Amino acid sequence: MKEAQLRQLFDVYYLPIMRYLIHLTGEATAAQDLSQEVFLRLYHHGPLSLENPRAWLFRVATYLGYNYLRQRGDRMRRETAAYQAKPEAPDLEELAVGSEGRVNVHQVLESMSERDRTCLIMRFSGFPYQEIAEVIGVDRSSVGTILLRAMRRFRQEYEGKGDRSDGLL
Repeated sequence: MKEAQLRQLFDVYYLPIMRYLIHLTGEATAAQDLSQEVFLRLYHHGPLSLENPRAWLFRVATYLGYNYLRQRGDRMRRETAAYQAKPEAPDLEELAVGSEGRVNVHQVLESMSERDRTCLIMRFSGFPYQEIAEVIGVDRSSVGTILLRAMRRFRQEYEGKGDRSDGLL
């Protein structure tokens, strides 16, 4: 891929990819790093021509985001085990009181299947059904049903945590 093409794609898609990854990971710094990695992969390993660059870029972003979440989950399990071994550490609940709703949303999203989570995040980030279908690998006609079911599962899980959905869905 020529550098001029790469620069044009970067200018158009960097911010939307970063916003998507912020929603996916819940961390702005990680989203910035992952967004840059998407374009590095395009430069070093991307196809010579892209029919739908947006779908390719978001597919790579989704892959990198989920890898990050898996690694973060492993790290969190190790940190939790270390925390539980030290009873004198501060109570995590006290530290998280101000952001409990956001934490609950991320917990519910992490408990969902990758397909459902991707559909919800992409739809609420403004993506059309066609692009969602390309990223998750289904027919466009299936996206509405998948989204509806994913929203129901999200609402049930979120309300099961004892919180209202506060108009999120």
